[in-house]
Amino acid sequence: MAMKIRLARGGSKKRPFYRIVAADSRMPRDGRFIEKLGTYNPLLPKDSEERVKMDVEKVKEWMAKGAQPTDRVRRMLEAAGALPKTERNNPNKGTPGKKAQERVQEKADKAAAAAEAAAAPAEEAPAEEAASE
Repeated sequence: MAMKIRLARGGSKKRPFYRIVAADSRMPRDGRFIEKLGTYNPLLPKDSEERVKMDVEKVKEWMAKGAQPTDRVRRMLEAAGALPKTERNNPNKGTPGKKAQERVQEKADKAAAAAEAAAAPAEEAPAEEAASE
């Protein structure tokens, strides 16, 4: 039996509340679970102690039995200090899209043109002052 430590959603529409549970991976997300290990309330501020409540000892027991935490639960465990931090690297995720890159290029071109236009009259002004003296 493949065990997962995952989030089970509760709460009403647009008011999410999650239980951290140990469940068989074949069961539905909000369905049957074996043991409740904690809670997660994403509506609370990130620095609130009530946002994530978890019995770390029970989680470690389940992991010793072979349960695998999901990505989101793994991040919570890393933040709690129960697991070592893993390096994540997805360089393509942060790059802007094609249209955003085009907008940045257009803005840079306009800024360069404005700088040239501002520099051109400044160069002509000293020549006119020298001629008038």
